[in-house]
Order: sequence, then C-alpha cells, then structure tokens
Amino acid sequence: MFASVASLVASVAPAHAELVFFSSGRTLSVKSHHVEGDSLVLALRGGGEIVCDPSLIARIAPDEVPYPEPQEVAANVVPARPEPLAAVPFTEIIDKVSAEQGVSAKLVRAVIQVESAFHRNARSPKGAMGLMQLMPDTARRYAVANPYDPASNIEGGVKHLKSLLERFTRPLALAAYNAGEGAVQRYGGIPPYGETRNYVRAILNLVE
Repeated sequence: MFASVASLVASVAPAHAELVFFSSGRTLSVKSHHVEGDSLVLALRGGGEIVCDPSLIARIAPDEVPYPEPQEVAANVVPARPEPLAAVPFTEIIDKVSAEQGVSAKLVRAVIQVESAFHRNARSPKGAMGLMQLMPDTARRYAVANPYDPASNIEGGVKHLKSLLERFTRPLALAAYNAGEGAVQRYGGIPPYGETRNYVRAILNLVE
C-alpha cells in the first residue's frame, strides 16, 4: 500500500488540487501531499497538515473541481480579520449560525475545512453530504431538506456539533462527529482509528 501511494506523488503532484480517498470511504480535497519517512503528509487547502499512515488511504486522484485559493478568497471579504480561517467562503452564514447556537465559529470553519474543504457539493462514498458532510440520518434529525444548500447544511451541522459538545469534551465531540457517538462511548475516548485521530488532530491544530 505504501509503495502504491508513494508512487502517486509523481503522477498527481502537479494537479491544482487532489482528492484523497480514505479506506473508510471518506474523501478529502487537499492542496497537495508528500511522503515523509513512513508517513504521508496531506497539505490542507486552508493551511495545516494531516500526517497519516498510507494504509489509511485507498487512492489519490486529481481534483478537477475549481476552488478559490485562500488568498483569492481573502480579496473578496472585509479585511482585518486576524484568524487565518476567517477568509473563507460562507463566513456570514457560519458566523450567524454559530452565534445562534453558541458554538465557536472558528471551530465550525475548521470542521468544514477538514470535512469538505468548503466544497458545497461534496459527497462521500458513504453518503455524507455537503459542507459539513451530513449523513442522511443526521440531515433528517435536524430537518435539513437540502443538504447541499450551504445555509441549511451549516445549520444542521452546527446543531449536531453543539449536541456533541454538550455531551463530550471538544476532542471527544470531534471524534464523535467523525466516527459516531457510539464509537466514542464504546471505547471510552477517541476511538483507535487512524482516520479519526488524524481528523481530531487536524481540527484542533487549526483552532488552537
């Protein structure tokens, strides 16, 4: 597996963006990737990195969907926002819904960055949809009629995240968002899944 993933460095590195297909079925759009020792490093589009075992990744392919780079997005928003994650799409929606639900807007932006890289039409092979990658059951629970509508998706995702933060610490809430509440309860902490641990680490790195 490592050899096959490593061989992709030369084949897809020149692409403007890349889609990483995890063995778990999740997908993530990243800026680039490279190999460091026995690990694969994924450069996130909004900054930061995820370091993971190559065995967690099924394949990497060019992402043909055009995304504005952070500096291009920054030109279209009001300046003087100090956080790197502030200069991103859907800022007004995120700030509004986060304030209404009492959830950190910076945390919500980090979740969206890692979940979908702000791709409103993202869909995983397992059926997770939209910016915050809502599963069908989660979308129904929070009455999200159109998971690909940014406002509806963010509202449902933030409500779900709030419910987890009310039950767990921040790291465990993020783990539950990724792997499910049952897995967190079953293991009494962050589940021993490489993807989940990298997911939690990547988000916390963006907000801390």
